[in-house]
Amino acid sequence: MSKPDTSEKKKKGGSRLFIVMGAVALVAAGGGGAYAMMAGGMIPSHAKEDNTPRLVRKGDSDPYPAAEGEEVAAVHGDGGSEYRTAYYSFADPFTSNLKGSDGLVQLSLAASTRRDGRVLMWMQQHELAIRSSILTVLADTPEEQLGSIEGKQALRKRLTAAINDELTSQEGFGGVDQVYFRSFIVQ
Repeated sequence: MSKPDTSEKKKKGGSRLFIVMGAVALVAAGGGGAYAMMAGGMIPSHAKEDNTPRLVRKGDSDPYPAAEGEEVAAVHGDGGSEYRTAYYSFADPFTSNLKGSDGLVQLSLAASTRRDGRVLMWMQQHELAIRSSILTVLADTPEEQLGSIEGKQALRKRLTAAINDELTSQEGFGGVDQVYFRSFIVQ
């Protein structure tokens, strides 16, 4: 009996390994090249850019400042939050009947944000839809709830949520931190 030629088997095994290694190297080079082209902007990426309003630190300029004529020079103190607070005041008061009673509530509101000016622009742009949501919340509020501080605080939270829900449905992001009563009358 003659021994089989092992050198031929080694050549076949070595050439297969060489082919597999070459294929892996080509795939890696192609993937790296594609990544480099996407990172360099030659190929558009389908990854969605985070374009949500950013928090604005005290003393920093707002990348989306108020429109001309509305700009106000703000001087911030060193204490409290590290972020500045901007306010949006609704021009007209809100008047609504109250749930389960003949009572009416009339109030003026303002809302605050620590985010950039887009939130204020969106509030102005979608004020009609926001007003409708606020009136819906007011009409669903029982008169007894408005007699206590806790009830008024709960209403503020519900109004904040209503504004944020409306902004989220319209723009994809809320951004309102608080709602404040400028005037508050229950009749």
